Amino acid sequence: MRLPDDTQRLSIVGRTGSGKTQAAVWHFSHSDWDIKPWIVYDFKRDKLLGRIAEMEGVEEIGTDEVPERPGIYRVCPHPDDGDLVEAQLAGIWAQQNTGVLIDEGYMVSQAPNSRSWLRTLLTQGRSMHIPMIILSQRPVWMDRFVFSESDFYQVFRLNHSMDRRKIMEYIPADLDKRLPEYHSFYHDVSNEETVVLKPVPDEDEILEVFDSRLEAMRNRHRRVFI
Repeated sequence: MRLPDDTQRLSIVGRTGSGKTQAAVWHFSHSDWDIKPWIVYDFKRDKLLGRIAEMEGVEEIGTDEVPERPGIYRVCPHPDDGDLVEAQLAGIWAQQNTGVLIDEGYMVSQAPNSRSWLRTLLTQGRSMHIPMIILSQRPVWMDRFVFSESDFYQVFRLNHSMDRRKIMEYIPADLDKRLPEYHSFYHDVSNEETVVLKPVPDEDEILEVFDSRLEAMRNRHRRVFI
C-alpha cells in the first residue's frame, strides 16, 4: 500500500505511540524524493525522523528555503514559526513539483492569517505535482480539507470518540473496533476499498531502504561529474 504517483495525498491519524509516524516513514521511504525535493516538517523532533536526518545526503534546512534539487530536507520549526512556515508553503506552491510530509499537521492547519497555504496546497497541489503525507493525533483539530482532499487514509487507534467520529465521516470503518497493536485501517478513496494493514516493517528495515536509495542517488551524482 504505497502512494502510486506523484500527485497523491495520504492522511495518517492515531494516538501517540500507535505507530503512525513509523507507518508514515515507511510510505515515505518509497516516495519519489530521488527525483524531486521533499520537505519534511518535524515539529515534534521525532526520533525516527532524526535518524533519517543524520544520514548522508539528507539536509537540515530552515523555513526560509525551498530546495530545488531532489532529496530529503528536514525542517524543525518552532511552534511560533507559523508565519514562516506559511511563507515556505507559499514557496512550495510557487515552485511546484515538491513533496511535503508534515508531522504534526495541526501545527500548520491553523493559518495565522486569512489565507491558508496548507489548504491551497491540498486543493491545488495535484495539478502542480505536490504529493503530501500529513499526520495527526487529533483529527478534530485539523482543517477539514486535510481529509476531504485525501486520496488515502491510514487510521490507527484514536483515544477520543470525537476523533473517531470525525474520521468515520470519510471512511466506512468501525473505528470503535479495537485492532491489534500497530495494526491500522487503510482506505483507498478512488477504489472505495478499506482493508486492515498489519504493522509496517521495523525501524531498522525502513532505514535500510533510505540508506540504499540515498546511496544510489549519491552514485548517480558521482557519475554525472566523472
